[in-house]
Amino acid sequence: MLTEEQKKDLDKDIQDIIQKKVEERLAKEIVKRFSPSEITVTKDAGDQPFESLGQQLMAVKTAEISRGRTMDVRLKAPTGLSEGVPADGGFLVQTDFATTLLEKTFAASDILNRVFRMPISANSNSIKIPAVSDANRADGSRFGGIRAYWMNEGGTKTPSYPSFAQVALELKKLIGYTTCTDELLEDASALESWIMKAFASEFDFKLADAIINGDGAGKPLGILAAPCLVTVTAETGQGSYTIVAENIVKMWASRFGPNSSNYVWLINQNIEPQLYTMGLAVGAGGGVVYMPVGGLSVAPYATLMGRPVIPCEQCATLGTAGDIILADLSQYVMIDKGGMKSASSIHVNFTTDQTAFRFVYRCDGQPMWAAYLTPYKGTTSYQSPFVVLNSTRNA
Repeated sequence: MLTEEQKKDLDKDIQDIIQKKVEERLAKEIVKRFSPSEITVTKDAGDQPFESLGQQLMAVKTAEISRGRTMDVRLKAPTGLSEGVPADGGFLVQTDFATTLLEKTFAASDILNRVFRMPISANSNSIKIPAVSDANRADGSRFGGIRAYWMNEGGTKTPSYPSFAQVALELKKLIGYTTCTDELLEDASALESWIMKAFASEFDFKLADAIINGDGAGKPLGILAAPCLVTVTAETGQGSYTIVAENIVKMWASRFGPNSSNYVWLINQNIEPQLYTMGLAVGAGGGVVYMPVGGLSVAPYATLMGRPVIPCEQCATLGTAGDIILADLSQYVMIDKGGMKSASSIHVNFTTDQTAFRFVYRCDGQPMWAAYLTPYKGTTSYQSPFVVLNSTRNA
């Protein structure tokens, strides 16, 4: 039997245990009630990207045919004002697809992949690039006026100052427009391959044409309109519609020597017969000037003066200035603004069961040299990143 004192002690222990349990439960309830609960995020279909460009374009086609009644939740329509959307509606190409299209255009091009490409920020439509005003290599003119002196002890130092120029570029708009049949739209893989090929090829053509022939009015300023272009005179008595070895030698002598490894020859393919039959007199014999692909050249391109010869549709025909161009394309700057805008429509070619796709690319470009260069010695000749042969050969 417990004594009264023992009973009191036992009751006190039981009350202490109960109080402790109550406090523990209350504490857990407070933590549970006032602490942030675990959040579980479940992505819906609209968060999943399209697997391919072809799949997305097929979804665009379905949405337009149904007038929006059948709409893939992954499609994103532009809101507010948009430069790339027709009145009857359109959709933005998924960002990674637009980037792929643009990069494919540049990577596959023999000309575009050699220019100096400079993306600009989303909040800007133009850029001014500082450049050194260096049109003469004579003392007192290098870097626009910088000069170093040899001086005796105690001599007076004379200061010199550089002068600077600016290359101003403002975005222009290039439109890529293609159509494809409803039959092609039934196959996402075929559609993607076709769009990639057609789009990349057409944009490559138009951009390369602007780089060579652009007049700067609503398009980039091209090589042939550049103020730094050097034009080499044809030889006395040179036949009409011809190119001779002496032309090549003089063009090569007009390059900017320190950048020799950057130069390429851009040619119209119809001058190749001139190159194949070209020779340079050496004593009583002669030497080969043009090295075609394979054989002794062992290079992916034919070569002149050891530099690649690249056939280019945009070059002028034989006998016209621009039929052969010696170019350092790293001295041509091109800006662009992000990716591309896109839109589609079934109404433009409705009667022929074709869907139209339009892509918008904003860019600009021009040579980085404001003038050709007068060398330090030999002031009767000029140097430039861009050299052509004059057109008196078609007289």
